[in-house]
Amino acid sequence: MLGSILTDIARYVGHHPIRVRGTFAGSVAHADPAAEWAVAVRTLDATMTASGPQGERTIGADSFFHTIFSTDLAETEILTAVRLPLLTSQHRAGFAEFARRAGDFALVMAFFTCRVTDGLLSEVRLGLGGVSDTPVRVPEVEAAMNGRELGPDIAAEAAAIAAESVAPLEDIHGSVAYRTDLIRAMVRRAVERALA
Repeated sequence: MLGSILTDIARYVGHHPIRVRGTFAGSVAHADPAAEWAVAVRTLDATMTASGPQGERTIGADSFFHTIFSTDLAETEILTAVRLPLLTSQHRAGFAEFARRAGDFALVMAFFTCRVTDGLLSEVRLGLGGVSDTPVRVPEVEAAMNGRELGPDIAAEAAAIAAESVAPLEDIHGSVAYRTDLIRAMVRRAVERALA
C-alpha cells in the first residue's frame, strides 16, 4: 500500500531531470514546504536519522521541519535515513496537488491517509504543503474524521474543516482567499481518491 501511494506522489515531483537525479532524503533535508516528499514525511509521521561527529540521533517529523529550508539538522549532520510507517491493506491514501505547470512546486497539496475497518475511519492523517513555512498536519480534520462512518459527505466535510482551520500564507503566487479555495479543492480530491 505504501509503495503504491509513493509511486502516485512521485509523478508530481519536479521535472524528469530532477526526479532522476534528486534523492528522497535530499528533498526532505532541503525542507521546502511545497515539496511532495516533505509533505509525505510530515503526514506519515516518519522518523529521520541524523548522523554526524557526535553519532546518530532520531528526529520525529513533528520537530524536524523548523521553517522554510530549515530543519533540526545541525551544521555537522546529514540525513542518513527516513523511516516511514508501513500501511496495511486496510489503509487508504490519496494525494492531490495544484501547481501552475506540471513539475512546478505546488501552490497547495494535500495528502490524506486513514485506516478503514468495518466501514469506520481510524488513524486519519491529513497533511498539507504550500500553505505555510513548513509542511503541516490538520488536527481538526483528523479529530473530526476519526471514528466516522464511510459516507458520501466525508470528502466535502473534511475539505470544509481544512479550509476553516488553516490560515495559508500569501505571496506573489496566490492570495489567502485563493489558497483557501485550493485547500478546499485539494483536500476534497485527496479524500475522494483515498476512499474511492
